[in-house]
Amino acid sequence: MADAPATLNPAQLEAVHHLSGPCLVLAGAGSGKTRVITHKIARLLQAGLLPKQIAAITFTNKAAQEMRERAKGLVGPRAAKDLAVSTFHSLGVRMMREDGTRLGLKEQFSILDSDDVLGVLRDAGSCTDNAMAKRWQWTISLWKNQGLDSDGALRAAKDDDEQVAARVMKLYEERLAAYQAVDFDDLISLPLKLLQRDAEARAKWQDTFRHVLVDEYQDTNSVQYELLKALVDHEDDRRRGLFTAVGDDDQSIYGWRGATIDNLKRLPQDWPRLKVIPLEQNYRSTGNILRAANNVIAGNPKLFEKKLWSEFGDGDPVRLLECDGEEHEAERTVAFIQGLRGQGGALADGRQGGQTNFSDFAVLYRANHQSRVIEQKLRAAQIPYKVSGGQSFFDRTEIKDLCAWLRLLVNQDDDPAFLRAVTTPKRGIGHTTLGKLGEFSGKWKRSLFESLFSDTLAAQLGAKAIGSLHEFGRYINELEHRARHTQGSEDAKALLLEWLKDIGYEQHLYDSEDSEKLAASRWSNVMDFVDWIAKRCGGVITQEGGTFETEKQTVLQVAQTISVIISLAERGDEQDVVTLSTLHASKGLEWPHVLLAGINEGLLPFKSDAEEMTPQRLEEERRLMYVGITRARSTLVVSTLRRRKKGRETVQGIPSRFIGEMKLNENTVKEDPRERLKRLRTELAARAAVPPPP
Repeated sequence: MADAPATLNPAQLEAVHHLSGPCLVLAGAGSGKTRVITHKIARLLQAGLLPKQIAAITFTNKAAQEMRERAKGLVGPRAAKDLAVSTFHSLGVRMMREDGTRLGLKEQFSILDSDDVLGVLRDAGSCTDNAMAKRWQWTISLWKNQGLDSDGALRAAKDDDEQVAARVMKLYEERLAAYQAVDFDDLISLPLKLLQRDAEARAKWQDTFRHVLVDEYQDTNSVQYELLKALVDHEDDRRRGLFTAVGDDDQSIYGWRGATIDNLKRLPQDWPRLKVIPLEQNYRSTGNILRAANNVIAGNPKLFEKKLWSEFGDGDPVRLLECDGEEHEAERTVAFIQGLRGQGGALADGRQGGQTNFSDFAVLYRANHQSRVIEQKLRAAQIPYKVSGGQSFFDRTEIKDLCAWLRLLVNQDDDPAFLRAVTTPKRGIGHTTLGKLGEFSGKWKRSLFESLFSDTLAAQLGAKAIGSLHEFGRYINELEHRARHTQGSEDAKALLLEWLKDIGYEQHLYDSEDSEKLAASRWSNVMDFVDWIAKRCGGVITQEGGTFETEKQTVLQVAQTISVIISLAERGDEQDVVTLSTLHASKGLEWPHVLLAGINEGLLPFKSDAEEMTPQRLEEERRLMYVGITRARSTLVVSTLRRRKKGRETVQGIPSRFIGEMKLNENTVKEDPRERLKRLRTELAARAAVPPPP
């Protein structure tokens, strides 16, 4: 956040000092919500709470790390180290590691990632159609986020397809139980089940956390709301509802994945003593940008009144680009970036901007496909860029291979991890052997790993196959023992490198790639992964935002939490590149100069031919426009197309209704950035031609 003052403003102070009951902080875009949360943590410590009694819950590891670093600056490293700052999912892992046995889970259960879930669903539904399995996966996740199990889903099913999905969900639940595994949604629903059904566990966790703070509250789903309620709804009325929810109803944009704005409506109903404190002063954007944002969001019904303002002055008018089509828009985007970089100097609101870097620019759009033409033009102009939301480091095949091995060390009943590890790299154990092993494990209801040591397996497999399986099993057991007793970064790195050598993973990469250059790049990723684990074993964690120390861990302890870490981590290097991002992925970020691309009816608000634009959908799309506008600090450009591509056709482009709602005045700039860039080059050439004074 830019240039926030050293002291808190009156609304922020009120939020920080309200300790006597439930509090909802309505934190408008750029209003300093993280400062409020960290100062409130300091105030709670001052009031006598221990650091470990304060839980601060976020949605991403990056946000949790930033919060921990900011808290560390206020309360010192020792107190910050003991704060329970985590994502919802990491908190769920902690609760299940400690008390999951009360629900029948063993201590070292597995956490399935998205690919694993897809494989289990294909197996459960006897399906080879990946697209169908993905639809099941999406539907089941939504049901879980609504608090439904397979029986509830079957009752709620609206059509034949959903009835099939609910029956597959039943089989999926049975397989997860057999594998002693959970998926990401279970990391919220199982802790809730624990607190609702087990009075002793509920008392323990309510006593553990005396005050709970939740960031980005508007992004919570129904199950997360109930989990918060179970954590804080204490029978002792003096302690009932000791929480602080921080959110913004105007930035609720994740309804499609289960988040519900109803959670904001429910707060004052469930806690009549709720104190609502709006934060309206913005420390990010100029007056013209904020007016446009306020005008747009005024079209939505208001849960709570709030209007953003700042002390930065009006700044430059919002610019409107009217482009012939996607290629024209991409060319003007390039000119916009080149023109502002050539101009340099102070920012539009009077703050000193200095050198304008590529990283000061973001191009935001509604759908991923809109980036393609823009990328082509940026490459042609030799402008470096990154696509936010592209493939994560941890989504790379080589990293997922190694994670499967680590998951198997943690939970030898993890069948998906077993299948990936035993076949990567190949070791002479083929599909026929694995098929017979699978039949045997299914018949006797044992995991694949447990089955390979069974005396009666020899009746189904030959001596060579049994020998290969036993060799693999013994190696896993030996590696697990060493991982359990190896800690510290140097010893951990030595163990990991020896493991990779033992299984021949580097050679596997070179054998599986046609290009040596690509194989070398993949091996470099593996070395980065080894360093990443080793640092955590040494108690040093470095992420975007800083470095902090924790207790040293064994390799096995790091492996136990790796599924959550890698699934929520944002790995990003600080590079001087233009950011291309969807509007959804841009929330929580800001740039000095922002261009909103393709702001047309059908794109934003998005509407396919097959779906109806309900009032609720339109309101969420309007909030998405509001989020896009409020990412900009100094310069905002809104681009609309006269003609746009729709499938294979070119159709007339209709400017989005949201442009009209912005109420841009007659001073709005409608200049072609290419003409501006041409004038700038002419001016620079003229200056260069003037001889220096004698």
